[in-house]
Amino acid sequence: MAETLTQQQDSYLPPPAPPGAIKWIRDNLFKGWLNTLLTLISAVGLYFAISRSLIWFFAQADWTPIINFPILFSVGQYPREELWRIGGVLSALALLLGFSWSHWGGLLRGVSLYAGAMFLVLGALPVSHPALTPSMRVFLISLPATILLAFWIGRWRFVSKRMVMALWLVYPFFSLLLIRGLAGSAVLELVSTTLWGGLLVTFVLSIGGIVICFPIGVALALGRRSKLPVVSAISTFFIETIRGVPLITLLFLFSVVLALFLPPDARLDRLLRALIAMTIFSAAYMAENVRGGLQAIPPGQEEAAKALGMNGVQITALIVLPQALRIVIPTIVGQFITLFKDTTLVYIVGVNDFLGIGRSIVNSNPAYLQAQLEVYLFIAAIYWIFSYLMSLASRRLETSLGVGKR
Repeated sequence: MAETLTQQQDSYLPPPAPPGAIKWIRDNLFKGWLNTLLTLISAVGLYFAISRSLIWFFAQADWTPIINFPILFSVGQYPREELWRIGGVLSALALLLGFSWSHWGGLLRGVSLYAGAMFLVLGALPVSHPALTPSMRVFLISLPATILLAFWIGRWRFVSKRMVMALWLVYPFFSLLLIRGLAGSAVLELVSTTLWGGLLVTFVLSIGGIVICFPIGVALALGRRSKLPVVSAISTFFIETIRGVPLITLLFLFSVVLALFLPPDARLDRLLRALIAMTIFSAAYMAENVRGGLQAIPPGQEEAAKALGMNGVQITALIVLPQALRIVIPTIVGQFITLFKDTTLVYIVGVNDFLGIGRSIVNSNPAYLQAQLEVYLFIAAIYWIFSYLMSLASRRLETSLGVGKR
């Protein structure tokens, strides 16, 4: 009896404490002569690589092309006297982030904090440049305070979740109207998209492509699985045709060949043509991602819903599609990241995106040709930061939804 009680007590003992840092290093880095040798070789290699990189970064690299053109990298040739419109778009974004943080927290809290930290760093950069006026620095530094103020206001009763969701739906149209302006307006003068450039064009193409391609891809995925032969055939033909063509071909097709099929007086904006090509290309891949999630749903889910008296639309919208989208969140976000990086291809068809501005700056002055490595590293770092933030947001969303756990 005593032995049985002792065994039961032993079975309820807490697990041992994790090993300390010294024990972990000894077991993982210096366990045996081969492991020790590999650790020492790796340490020496890392030391030389990091030290040489830091010396080059702070002492040898020429960051003049980047320091001299911060506004050009941001908005291209957008009229400098109209930059208040970009400020209005950023202020509205800060307000929406704060409202969303107050209602949903979690993922949006992290996004709000990261955005506030980024604005704070941009406003406090130790760079002296005429374009970075004190008023612009104050505005950038005030954006984190705007997020916090909106977070506090968002807790008031009159700011409901439905109101915040409605504002998010209106925000893209408001931003596009504010940036582009209206023809014949004295307050919001029309700014041609040929003057847009830099990160502004990159965000317009990527965010516009993401927002538009997602519903189109879902519709194509549902159409391909439709029991109607005509709908299934059309969806399948569209998906397989677009997926079999390189993106650069579609960009040239919509930029050059499309004009041959339009009336002589009709002319689509160059940025709009690039957006259409990227949206169609991404929608085809999005359709296959969503179709994979739809096929992963057991047939018993639909049978149970039919037994409850639900019709086909209700089954798809309330039962099948939410589970399918939850399953393929990593794939969908991966497609969004790919679309964000593929915006660099529009430079080939004459649209000055972020990469195109960098190439233009390097080619504008023979002195900058020696600094093209620094320019391209800067561009790569910006793309990596935003891609990593999207990946981080995806992982947090998966964790909150329990993807892979339930």
